[in-house]
Amino acid sequence: MMLPRKAPVYSMVVSRLCALALLSAVPVLHAATSTPLKLGWTVQSDCKIHGDGASLSLPGADTKGWYTATIPSTVLAVQVAAGEFKEPYVGMNLRNIPGTSYPVGENFSNIDMAADSPYRCGWWYRKSFEVPATGANKTSWLHFAGINYKADVWLNGIKIAGSDEVQGAYRTYDFNVSKALKPGHENVLAVETFAPTPTDLGINWVDWNPCPPDKDMGLWGAVSLRTSGPVVVRSPLVTTHFPDASLKSAELTVHAQVTNATDHAISGKLEGTVAGIAISQPVTLDPSQSKSVTFPNLTIASPHVWWPADVGAHPLENATLRFVIDGQLSDEKSIRFGIREVVSELTTKGALLFKINQRPILIRGAGWSPDMMLRDDNEKLAAEFTLVHDMHLNTIRLEGKLETEEFFNLADEQGVMVMAGWCCCDHWEHWDKWDANTLKVATASLDAQIMRIRSHSSLIAWFNGSDNPPPANVETAYLNVLKQDAWPNAIVSSATGQKTAVTGESGVKMTGPYDYVAPSYWLTDTRYGGAYGFNTETSPGPAIPSLTSIAKMLPPDHRWPQDAVWNYHAGSEGFKDIRVFNDAMTATYGSATTPERYNLIAQSMAFDGERAMFEAYGRNKYTKTTGVVQWMLSNAWPSSIWHLYDYYLDAAGGFYGARKANELLHIQYSYDDHSIWVVNSLYEAAPQLTATARVYDLGLKELFTKSNTLDAASDSSTKTIDIPQDVFANTSGTYLVILELKDAKGKIVSTNSYWVPGKLTEFDFAKTNYTHTPAKTPEDMTALASLPPTNVTATAQNTGSSIHVRLSNPSKKLAFQLSVELEDEHGNKLPRITWNDNYIELLPGHAHDLTAQLPAETLKALGIKDASTLKVKLEGWNVAPITISPLATVNKTKDSGTGE
Repeated sequence: MMLPRKAPVYSMVVSRLCALALLSAVPVLHAATSTPLKLGWTVQSDCKIHGDGASLSLPGADTKGWYTATIPSTVLAVQVAAGEFKEPYVGMNLRNIPGTSYPVGENFSNIDMAADSPYRCGWWYRKSFEVPATGANKTSWLHFAGINYKADVWLNGIKIAGSDEVQGAYRTYDFNVSKALKPGHENVLAVETFAPTPTDLGINWVDWNPCPPDKDMGLWGAVSLRTSGPVVVRSPLVTTHFPDASLKSAELTVHAQVTNATDHAISGKLEGTVAGIAISQPVTLDPSQSKSVTFPNLTIASPHVWWPADVGAHPLENATLRFVIDGQLSDEKSIRFGIREVVSELTTKGALLFKINQRPILIRGAGWSPDMMLRDDNEKLAAEFTLVHDMHLNTIRLEGKLETEEFFNLADEQGVMVMAGWCCCDHWEHWDKWDANTLKVATASLDAQIMRIRSHSSLIAWFNGSDNPPPANVETAYLNVLKQDAWPNAIVSSATGQKTAVTGESGVKMTGPYDYVAPSYWLTDTRYGGAYGFNTETSPGPAIPSLTSIAKMLPPDHRWPQDAVWNYHAGSEGFKDIRVFNDAMTATYGSATTPERYNLIAQSMAFDGERAMFEAYGRNKYTKTTGVVQWMLSNAWPSSIWHLYDYYLDAAGGFYGARKANELLHIQYSYDDHSIWVVNSLYEAAPQLTATARVYDLGLKELFTKSNTLDAASDSSTKTIDIPQDVFANTSGTYLVILELKDAKGKIVSTNSYWVPGKLTEFDFAKTNYTHTPAKTPEDMTALASLPPTNVTATAQNTGSSIHVRLSNPSKKLAFQLSVELEDEHGNKLPRITWNDNYIELLPGHAHDLTAQLPAETLKALGIKDASTLKVKLEGWNVAPITISPLATVNKTKDSGTGE
């Protein structure tokens, strides 16, 4: 039987209003509460105090001289917050912190801490708190969301758990502390934490950045005190299946875990409401038993379907489950969930293809990194999600670094898909060194994380390995956990193309590159990272921060020329410097002798590289490609590699290249055959489009022009124009390809422009390594450095909530790679604020409009009290900088001859 949306359909169901009334009338056996234990902690090294848990967890212990802390916080983060060390993220200050003696550029997770490291000792976290005196039948649970790596836990002089039990950076813990608590009195919690060793399943930073000297030891996850009745409800999950592609009905299945905290059997009912449907089921639990309870076959009509960003809405439903004993409430748990179905399959070419609600989707993603000291900042997190949407990315990949509830909630609410899994390059993948205890910790970690995140609609896949698939025994153990925990999404053996004996082909590849390659690589390479298959991590290489960000991260005497301090803010191992990028810059565009010139060229290279990568995968979608993940989205600290916005949330060349490529209706050029394509990323057709392509030499002589009409089908890539090869006959020349796309009403919906060499880079594929494929003969576009100077007129209008800029080229010369930025009254570039377009070319007589929104919360976060104090700065390769100030509600005009 199927009833309309919001009507109840379940065998043990009364009407929705009656069910809600009955549930609300259930007497409370014990009111469920969760009290964060966040503030008022003190922290100290056991090497200094030689503490004893039995005495430290009693009132009156001497904590004079201890650090004060807010939890979650790693040990180093506590010390930094206390002002113990000079800002670790500036220059090489991190190397001045005791314990940071491991070799520069090496993976510290695989190296023992030095004998004199202050973090070889245990570190104590102590918290005093009170709980109210309450009646009987109360069960109290001490919850730890993350401890790195081992710990001894004491409460009120009683040892709750030891380090033989509490071990594993990604495990969560719920200890029944009912007998140890003292309601109505002062309670004291003392936790001694111990850092991971090279043979522990800890948290590592691979080659992304340095590792903090404490290896992120401590209480990196939240701590809370939860109360319930005798039976607790945990980890509700609602899964969806659509019987057919019409999506007119949805079949829901509900799962939850219930645990009996007593030493005697208990019978009761698990009941609640799910998307307005009332459900109920009798449950009997043995003493101390945990049981998974399932409600199958809940069918609703006309469901509110959750879709990923840009292709549909992402509404969330509510589910509340309660355990009732003899008519009294013991515990309840509520979640929000999306009605959506994720499946994956291998295409005929062996590529992993994701389908959301029975529609294929091209994964356009990037790799996530939290702060290197694992510090939470929800306001910054929200800003990062805004930047993700600005680039029309639809997926974030987590390699380890399994994020907070706030992260997953934002992803659910905003339709950002998430792929999660374990990390590479340390004991997580040193399977030949594992023992029985390692496997126990690994599977317990997987169980903890899957039960924590499984209800989130944003999750689409779990990777059991990263750079390598686990061996058969480990993969089988992982799969058993995922089955037991009813993981409802895709499971991938690893992020590589290695086949396993257990699950077979992965359908993905991890073939690089990670360092600089010319834009033509992505369409001309057919062996490695080029646009075929599903590439789980790849990149056109370094991402140079803006001059404003450079000034924040490097001392004045190390900003130019580049030196060892610069290199320290690259990566590690194979990415210790940015030499490959710099050599390519010199060969292709000529040397840069000033930081200003270097930054101009670097941003254009990042723009060109990111655009080419995403465009190549977009052009070939479904016929050859199914997904690409840029390595990376963000940085753990200020860095010159692998980001689409920098640590300070500044958007520069790479950001705008990705944004341009991922336009939802987009026109683009192909390096391999000079064809022009229109890529439609929407689940709706775009009829009667007009595409126009023009080709010029650098003297602006028009060599080719053609327009063509086309219909872009839903979620399609369509070739529309072929530019003849002989247009690019001068192999030593550089060409401009200017593209425009108009809709049926003649409105411009996409523009794009390229600078293209007459002879593309010749790649030396025989010398390909895991970082990149080197150039045998690099492309030569040094002529761009000699473009004649030109004047551009810029006008700006500030509405208070947005800034509008019009760029006009009244000259007879090309204006190349024009970029605008917003500055504060001191001339510092503002992060977080982005433009609808940037890094553009202007032909003579042409104009282009740019807009930046000024959300009030963003201005507040940046400390901007008066938007009229802001300035607009314009730069270009052959245009003298222009600054427009002040910005008012009337137009202000400056040209390159007047400056400020």
